[in-house]
Amino acid sequence: MDKNGSTQAIIELLQGGVIEMTGLVPWGSNYTFLVQVCGDQEEVDAIYKPNLGERPLWDFEQGTLSKRERAAFLVSEVLSWDLVPPTVIRDGPHGEGSLQYFVQHDTEQHYLTLGDSYKDQISRIALFDALINNADRKSGHVLLGLDKRLWAIDHGVSFHSEYKLRSVIWEFAGDPIPEPLWKDLTGFRTWLSTAEDGYRHELQQLLSGSEIAALGHRLELMLRDGCFPLPGSGRHYPWPII
Repeated sequence: MDKNGSTQAIIELLQGGVIEMTGLVPWGSNYTFLVQVCGDQEEVDAIYKPNLGERPLWDFEQGTLSKRERAAFLVSEVLSWDLVPPTVIRDGPHGEGSLQYFVQHDTEQHYLTLGDSYKDQISRIALFDALINNADRKSGHVLLGLDKRLWAIDHGVSFHSEYKLRSVIWEFAGDPIPEPLWKDLTGFRTWLSTAEDGYRHELQQLLSGSEIAALGHRLELMLRDGCFPLPGSGRHYPWPII
């Protein structure tokens, strides 16, 4: 999607369109619904995750998962990595929650089936997960869109102030960060510390002060070391892995 064209149009439709329930998505630990969002002349499919459907977690505050979904989209946008489908927070049939554009994708493909064909895109997802401290990068959370590009979904358990990174993507651990991605991270550091734009102010509303500080700390370590992070102590794979 073009950031200045179709992405913005989708965001506006997600924010203002009429939500029509299609069905309950049968997998996942939280209530997740496939919906249609209808505007005056167009409609899109979307994934709706109401706050009321969140399963209580001991380490993430109740009602914050939708905020983390939106925050992941904002970070992806600021980096210009375009990994996360357009995502908003709005009221829906079951109350406030996240609403994310549904990417049409090959349902037979996920991270573990892709081989080496998408190595550059996968490395970007791995770096993104380390930055946002994604606690649940399952293989099935990497989608191969019909546009033949990869999309990253399900970021509700990210941005914790304590180390939580759990992922199936570890083949880049310890490798040098490619120069273009390193420059993107450098630009993100400048944005995080000096920007006064709408995205920056929104991020402050979505995440706690300690979570934003931890985001900045992870970023500094990645730039200092210049390498993809190594697994931390304890469990570093999600379960189930797909």
